[in-house]
Amino acid sequence: MSFGLVPFLLLFIPILEIAVFILVGGQIGVIPTLGMILVTAVVGSVLLRIQGFATLRRIQQKTEAGELPGEDLVNGVMIMIAGVLLLTPGFVTDSIGFLLFFPPFRKLLWTTIASKVVIKGQSAFHHTGQHGRDPMRGDVVDLDPSEFSEKPNPDSPWKNIDKD
Repeated sequence: MSFGLVPFLLLFIPILEIAVFILVGGQIGVIPTLGMILVTAVVGSVLLRIQGFATLRRIQQKTEAGELPGEDLVNGVMIMIAGVLLLTPGFVTDSIGFLLFFPPFRKLLWTTIASKVVIKGQSAFHHTGQHGRDPMRGDVVDLDPSEFSEKPNPDSPWKNIDKD
């Protein structure tokens, strides 16, 4: 999404919400309209708690297993956005929020977004490569006991370095 679109949305969404409030309030009355807004806020907070903790558990399990929890992290962000949208008074934001709580919709949104996202940089999750080299630790090489000696080498250029 272009950042030039943000000011437009900040103006358009409240105007749209006011128009929908007027239309719904004209059809069912002011008190039922306000009641619906309160009910969606309560339902949204319950859904946020249930789905948020379930997603957090999946992220922890995948992290402990050494897997990347990419999709679960995105689901967590979408669930958080859904909760904020449901706590924001309005029928349009509530509709979008409820859609984000629906897992198939999140999956569709994730596949759409994932095809456009390019991740750069190194991951904190890694595996040692060939010959025990760990690409995150530079030139560290694991040696077998037969490949080194614990006896000091008198010819070593490091023999005169003070030990801390």
